[in-house]
Amino acid sequence: MCYDGEQQREGSAKRMQKWVSVWGNAVSIAENRPERYAKEITLRYPIALPFSGSGVRLTFDNYCGTEPVTLEKVTIFCGGAFHPVTFGGEHRVTLPAEGNAISDTLETPVTAGEKLLVSFYLRDFTLMRSVVFTCGALSGGLYANGDETENLNISMDTSRKTQLTYFLSNVSVRTAPENRAIICYGDSITAQDWPDDLQLRCRKDGFEHTAIIRRATSGSRILREYHCLTYESYGLMGAKRFAHEVPTDGADAVIIQQGINDIIHPVGTQVNPFRPMSDLPTADELISGLKTYIQQARGMGLRVYVGTLLPMGGWRTDAPFRQDLRHAYNDFIRMTELIDGCIDFDRALRDPANPDFFLPEYDSGDHLHPSKAGYQRMAAEIPAEMLK
Repeated sequence: MCYDGEQQREGSAKRMQKWVSVWGNAVSIAENRPERYAKEITLRYPIALPFSGSGVRLTFDNYCGTEPVTLEKVTIFCGGAFHPVTFGGEHRVTLPAEGNAISDTLETPVTAGEKLLVSFYLRDFTLMRSVVFTCGALSGGLYANGDETENLNISMDTSRKTQLTYFLSNVSVRTAPENRAIICYGDSITAQDWPDDLQLRCRKDGFEHTAIIRRATSGSRILREYHCLTYESYGLMGAKRFAHEVPTDGADAVIIQQGINDIIHPVGTQVNPFRPMSDLPTADELISGLKTYIQQARGMGLRVYVGTLLPMGGWRTDAPFRQDLRHAYNDFIRMTELIDGCIDFDRALRDPANPDFFLPEYDSGDHLHPSKAGYQRMAAEIPAEMLK
C-alpha cells in the first residue's frame, strides 16, 4: 500500500501526539431511593475543550455498580455533526458491575474552545448507581426521554438539567505533547466550583496547555466509609478511591484536598447510630492516610500538592477537639517535605481576627463550604508556575 506525502506527514504528526484528559470525574454511589432504575432515557454532558487535538476517546465507569449497565448508543457532537462512538467496533457496550469500558478512538479534529456534546442512550432498565454530583461553571448536563443522542435541540418539555454525572468518567484528546492535565482530588469542596474556576482561570490567563480534571466525591473520607443505606452515598474510603481515580491520561500533578469529613462526621451513637466516635481518627492516623496518597501518587509519577483544610468554625459539629485535629493536620501539610508544595487554602479564606472561621464573604452560610467568592479565591491560590 502506498501513501502520499500528506498522509505520511499526518501519520507522523499523530505519532508525536499523546493522550491527555480534558474532562473527568470520580465515580461514587447514588443516594438510595426507591426509584433506582431508569429506562429509555438519554444523558448528555457538554465538554469544554482546553486545547485542540486529532482524536477523542471516552471512558465509562460502573465502578460502584452492583449490576451490569448497557449503553445502547453513544454519540459525540463536534465540528457541526454527530459522530457515533464505538467500542471494539460495536455501537452497544455493556459495563460489568465494578467495570469500565474505553471507547475506540473517534478520528476527528477538535478545536480548543469548542464544546463537545457526549450523549448516551439507556434503552433497558438500568441501575443508576455509579454517579457523582458536581457543580460549577463548567459542570452539569441533562437527561431526556427517549433516544435523543442525535438531536441537537432537545425540547425543554422532555428534558431536565442535572448536576449528576452517570457513568461517564473521562474524556481524553489525542493532542500535542506540550499539553497536560492536573488532577484535583477531594470531597464535596472539590466536587463544587473551584476546579471549574481554575480551568476558567487557565483560559483567562493564557495557560492554554493545561486541563483541570476533577476527581471528587461528596461526603467521602480518607480512612472510613459507610455501610448503611442511609449514608452509603457519602462514597468510598480513600483506599478504594485514590488508585482507581487518579491515574489520568497526560496528568503530571495532583492537588489533594481531603480530610475534613474524617474530622466532622463522628458524633457518637447516642446522637447518630451510624456515626460512632470510634470513627474519629487521631492526627497521626489522618496524616498516615494522607501519606498513603502521597506514596501512591509518587508511584504514578505525579508531582504532589496538598491543600490545607478550610475553616469550619460554626459548623454544626464544630468543637475544640475537632479544631485541634484540623490544626495538627494542617501543620503537617505546611511543614512536610514529602510533597512538592502546600496550597494554603485555610490561610487564604480564614478570618484573621477569628481564624477558625471563614471571612464572611467566603462563607456559603453553612460554615463548611465556601461561597462562590471563596471558591474563586481557592482557584486564585494555585501558583501560576503549576499551570504553565
